[in-house]
Amino acid sequence: MTEWVSLIRDVPDYPKPGVVFKDITPLLADHSAFTQVVDELGAGLAFDKVVGIEARGFILAAPVAYRAGAGFVPVRKKGKLPAQTFEANYDLEYGSATVEVHSDAFAPGERVLIVDDVLATGGTANATVELVRRAGAHVIGVSVLMELSFLSGRDRLPGLEVRSLVTV
Repeated sequence: MTEWVSLIRDVPDYPKPGVVFKDITPLLADHSAFTQVVDELGAGLAFDKVVGIEARGFILAAPVAYRAGAGFVPVRKKGKLPAQTFEANYDLEYGSATVEVHSDAFAPGERVLIVDDVLATGGTANATVELVRRAGAHVIGVSVLMELSFLSGRDRLPGLEVRSLVTV
């Protein structure tokens, strides 16, 4: 396993009792570790755009796009984008939420890599796949820093390459 994994800090009982939060800020603060993660998220893949899912996905997706010479597209919570959007709803443990992307963010047929920090239940990633496809682009895969395998999120992404750098 890669050395940088030790830089992911467990924070018990955050944001609520019984939850162990995976804090990536020490990893992000380490230049060498951050560089390795950015390189690994996009390695060997061909894409025209990288989608980052709000909010920590932005931190990882933008440098992946920059490194690959690709464009960056944010997928944001409802009401945060200024122009015309497509929206998709997804379920959370405690309700539902909506994400949006600008309707003109992709050209038809563009190859898109979706990047996020964590794949948990797969709801947000699945909604993002739906948005990219509705906009006429082709999702080539989903790359995440960490996958919480006990939540079976990849099961909600059938037919897609799912790359996770760390599985817990």
